[in-house]
Amino acid sequence: MKYLVTGAAGFIGFHVAQKLIDRREEVVGLDVINDYYDISLKYARLDHRGIKKDSIKKGKLAQSETLDKYRFIQLDLVEKEALMALFEKEKFDVVIHLAAQAGVRYSLSHPEVYIQSNITGFLNILECCRFHPVKHLVYASSSSVYGANEKMPFSTSDSVDHPISLYAASKKSNELMAHTYSHLFGIPTTGLRFFTVYGPWGRPDMALFLFTEAILKGEKIQVFNYGEMKRDFTYIDDIVEGVVKVADRPARANPDFNPQNPDPGSGQAPYKVYNIGNSSPVLLMDYIRAVEKGLGKEAEMELLPLQAGDVPASHADVQDLVRDTGYKPNTSIETGVRAFTDWYLDYYKNKI
Repeated sequence: MKYLVTGAAGFIGFHVAQKLIDRREEVVGLDVINDYYDISLKYARLDHRGIKKDSIKKGKLAQSETLDKYRFIQLDLVEKEALMALFEKEKFDVVIHLAAQAGVRYSLSHPEVYIQSNITGFLNILECCRFHPVKHLVYASSSSVYGANEKMPFSTSDSVDHPISLYAASKKSNELMAHTYSHLFGIPTTGLRFFTVYGPWGRPDMALFLFTEAILKGEKIQVFNYGEMKRDFTYIDDIVEGVVKVADRPARANPDFNPQNPDPGSGQAPYKVYNIGNSSPVLLMDYIRAVEKGLGKEAEMELLPLQAGDVPASHADVQDLVRDTGYKPNTSIETGVRAFTDWYLDYYKNKI
């Protein structure tokens, strides 16, 4: 089949595209390549898949030099006409939409970017799937939608009406928009609420990257909520396995859906939302110890209060994902963090 993977120069999209290529699927990767973080890392990810920087021309498909079934296009999702033309030409079977403006903290200072990328961009994806029907639209949501919820583990049957950042609100909005299009136009849509993804080729704005960089420089790492944090850290290979398993299973209407007691995670339309996490929360301090072990160097810490928009704990209930797809994360924190630190030391060996 032919897949469109948006956010293909990003962390998760980069890995998902490769998994599909390994299955001999035909893949078109799409990314705007913005400067939210170091674009050289984004180009390096693409180069690793045979997409050379000098072959990338905005709005034009570039062929991988090493992978015959992989092409890439630099395109902003807000450019609706160009996006629609791409869908019309390529006739995608499945869309895996991972492009978004990420980051809770960045949304406090740059709210307008989240509306443009996460709302308008997602609307354009939905419109393209409406007028150029696909078998399945899988899209990235976030554990951030649970906001002020304190009942653990977080379940897709829980209400998520109390977001505490605009980033979270934009992801909740995506779920509502997807349901509307599933209901009105019969588009099978599945949202995936990611829980703290980490691993090689990760994002420089995330804790693991920041901790590693600071420890190697001999600088203090910022530890929020005075270290009293728990996260459902999930290794990238486990996430990718789950994403592809979900993509292979188009959303269906829930035959047991009760309109008088509606389940927020499913519907009468072909609509579904899953948590995708490790379902085994880890103390932040234990995570830091794993980083220290991977680097062979102790961290100096600056203990700080909880940041605005952040939550002290996350824990995913993934029972329905396990039941429906056989998803089974099995990478330990020690193994996953070591894979990241080994990658980091190799990738930045000339800068350390």
